[in-house]
Amino acid sequence: MNVRRSAAVLAAVAVIGAATPAAAAPSPSPSQAFPSALYGGKDPKYDGVWRQSLALLAQHTVGVKPAAKSVQWLVRQQCADGSFAPYRADPTAACDAKTMVDTNQTAAAVQALTALGGHDAVTGKAVSWLKKVQNKDGGWGYTPGGASDTNSTSVVIGALTAAGEKPQQVEKGGKSPYDALLTLALGCDGDDAGAFAFQPDEKGELTANADATAAGVLGALGKGLVVKPGEKTEAAKGQVCEDEKTPQQAAANGAAYLTKALAEDGHLTSPTPGSDPQPDYGNTADAVVALAARGDTGQAAKSLQWLEKNASAWAAQNGPAAYAQLIFAAHATGTDPRDFGGTDLVKQLNATGPAPQTAGKTRAAEEKSDSDSGVFGVWWYVGVCLVAGVGIGFLFSGRRKRQQP
Repeated sequence: MNVRRSAAVLAAVAVIGAATPAAAAPSPSPSQAFPSALYGGKDPKYDGVWRQSLALLAQHTVGVKPAAKSVQWLVRQQCADGSFAPYRADPTAACDAKTMVDTNQTAAAVQALTALGGHDAVTGKAVSWLKKVQNKDGGWGYTPGGASDTNSTSVVIGALTAAGEKPQQVEKGGKSPYDALLTLALGCDGDDAGAFAFQPDEKGELTANADATAAGVLGALGKGLVVKPGEKTEAAKGQVCEDEKTPQQAAANGAAYLTKALAEDGHLTSPTPGSDPQPDYGNTADAVVALAARGDTGQAAKSLQWLEKNASAWAAQNGPAAYAQLIFAAHATGTDPRDFGGTDLVKQLNATGPAPQTAGKTRAAEEKSDSDSGVFGVWWYVGVCLVAGVGIGFLFSGRRKRQQP
C-alpha cells in the first residue's frame, strides 16, 4: 500500500509518527554499483528488500520462476535474529544496533520466500522475530517498539498467514493483531464511516486514510499481498456500516468506504501540498486487491479498468514494486497481466532485473495447451504416428526387397 509501498516513506513515518505522501527514491550516481541480482535501478537504501520481495512474489504469481541469484540475494539480506533491513550492502557483515531492520521488509520477505518454497528456516526465523517484536496491543509498528499502525500490522498478518500461522492466535498481552486493527477502525458516524486510520494522532483521534483502509481490509480478512480472484458478487453495494467489533465487519465497513471513495473517478487521490490532488495509482491498485479479496468485484473491476488506461507511465517511473502492485491487482480480478491495457506487465517487471529462469504461461495459453492435448490433440498425435508407421513400414519393406537375391 502507499505507506507500505514506499519504504523510504515508511522510514520517515517511523520518525515523525504520521503518514506522508510517497516520494521516489533518488537515482544512483554513476559511481554507485548495486548488486546485479537486485530488481530496480534506484537506490535500495530504503526499499531494497521490499521491492525485491514484491518482484519475486509477482513473478511467482504469474508462473515465472525468478533468477536464482535474485532469490539468494533476498535470503542473504536476513540478519541473524531473523529480521530484514531494507538493504545491506555487505551481507557478510553482522547486523548490529545501527542496522535499521523493520517489520514491513521482514513481512514482505516472508510472503515472497514462503510462496517460492524451500526457505522454511529463513521464514521461520523471520516469523519468530516478528512475534518477538509484537506490541502489547497485538499490533506492529514499522520499527520494533514503534506505535502500532494499520499498514504494518496488516502486512505482518499476511506474513503470518503465508507461513501457516493463525493470526488470531498470535497474541501479546492477551491481544491479537485483529484487536489492534479494530482499535484503528473508525466508527459508523460521518462521511468517513468504516475507514481505517494509519495511527491515532497526538490527541488519540482517528483520521480516515484510504491507503490504511485498503491495508486494513486485507489484514482483517487475514490476507496477504496476493489474493485469489474472489467470487463475483456485489458485496459492498448498499453496504451499511455497522459498529459490530469483529474483523469481518471491519473489513466490510472498510470495503464500503473504499467503494464510495472510488466511485466518482475510479481512483483514489494523493493530496499534494500547494497543488490539486493527484491520482494515486498505487493506492488504487491496493484498493482493487482489497475489494476483490471480499468479492466486491463491481467497483474493483471499474478501478482496474482505470488503471489499465492510466497507470503505465507511473509504473515505468516507479519500477518493480509498482509493476508488482499492478500484477497483484490484475490477478485479484482475474485479468491477464500480460495484456494490461496493451501493456505486458510481466515482461516489464522482468526487464527491471535479472532474466528469470522461466517465462511461465498465461492462463489462456495453459487452457489452449490443455485443449490442444485433448481430443483433437490426441488424434493429431495418432495421425502422426500412423504416418510415421507407414513410412517406417515402407523403409523396412524396401530394405527387404534390396536384400532379396
